[in-house]
Amino acid sequence: LAEAMDRTRLLFVLFGGLSELCCNVSANRGGSPSFTDEIPFKINWPGDEFTLPTSGALYKDDDFVIMTTTEKEKYKCLLPSLSNGDDDDVKEYAGPTPGDLLDPLFKQSSCSYRIESYWTYEVCHGKHVRQYHEEKETGQIKLQEYVLGSMTKKTESSTTSGTETAEKVPTKNVEGQLAPYYPVLMGHGTACVLKQNTPRSTNVLYVCHPEAKHEILSIAEVTTCEYEVVVLTHLICAHPKYRFKSSPVNAIFCQALSGSPLQPHSLSQMNREQEQLLKPPFSGVGWWKYEFCYGKHVHQYHEDKEQGKNMVVVGSWNTEEHLEWAQKNVARSYQLKNDGVQKVKLVSHFYGHGDVCDMTGKPRQVIVKLKCKESESPHAVTVYMLEPQTCQYVLGVESPVICQILDTADEKGLLSVTS
Repeated sequence: LAEAMDRTRLLFVLFGGLSELCCNVSANRGGSPSFTDEIPFKINWPGDEFTLPTSGALYKDDDFVIMTTTEKEKYKCLLPSLSNGDDDDVKEYAGPTPGDLLDPLFKQSSCSYRIESYWTYEVCHGKHVRQYHEEKETGQIKLQEYVLGSMTKKTESSTTSGTETAEKVPTKNVEGQLAPYYPVLMGHGTACVLKQNTPRSTNVLYVCHPEAKHEILSIAEVTTCEYEVVVLTHLICAHPKYRFKSSPVNAIFCQALSGSPLQPHSLSQMNREQEQLLKPPFSGVGWWKYEFCYGKHVHQYHEDKEQGKNMVVVGSWNTEEHLEWAQKNVARSYQLKNDGVQKVKLVSHFYGHGDVCDMTGKPRQVIVKLKCKESESPHAVTVYMLEPQTCQYVLGVESPVICQILDTADEKGLLSVTS
């Protein structure tokens, strides 16, 4: 009964206030976790006819609560038998080591990139880590680069036997989630003047994530000229000790009773407001300004009192072209939360068919990165434009507004909002 009341308090929060509550719950449910154990929930809103899932959480006809909103809308909410997502202890494992699982990635000419405001970071797996910056001066490209670490021979850890699994697996707090990782140390980097010309070195930490495609989650200089890179990859998820363990989301099914809408009016209104969040264009500030209209275009322009508005089309939206691009690139990245829930942190969209570039003779194109960025100001927006290659751009848009719609992204990065 205490468990049911815990979920009732959750429903009160999710409904945003109730005028009436009626419960019918089964008390014979020993051993289940309580709401204070941070078990994630979500409310499903079926239509007039629906069937409960035949697998997963257990639902009983007599285990429900009747919820009445402040607008006198009534809903019957079926409650699941809770699960905390804990698996049985890892059984005897005699499969490939994490090094063996990553070996195909090391043998490929596979590199991952992270573009920041000034530096671009390149991780060529099993080969090197590099940071560089390109500047254009009088038609010439000036390159500034540092090798942060490189491999001179195959690491011993990647050829060890299955006995490696008996050792304790190291863990690291990765954005609030205590995650096991597999380290690959790369030395022999560019000499560091601040450390008597000692070579730079980087420890690359490979963390399991089922849907990741070897993207770089973070890069940090932990001490002078010594770096740490966290890479998310699905390859080591086959090893039980490195597997990402997410807590299941327990669905609560709420069906409208006679005379009530399928969803509460206040919820429908909130959803409509969220769909409008990306409609206004976002603009950057500087000599060049950048206008981003979601699902339409990216423009670069400069306004002059004498010559008027000088505009360049950087890229235009085409769904089919984006889907083709997303087949080969990471379109959706996750943030690992301590409750095991996967939160989308960033989505990337391809905009092609811009104006023809004089230097390359090809149309301009841009990758738009929409990133959730927490801020005390709920409508704060940061916009930046990078040009890692000639007439190929990266437009970053970061805002708390984006946090509210990223979880609607599918695996191709497409959002469930109106354009």
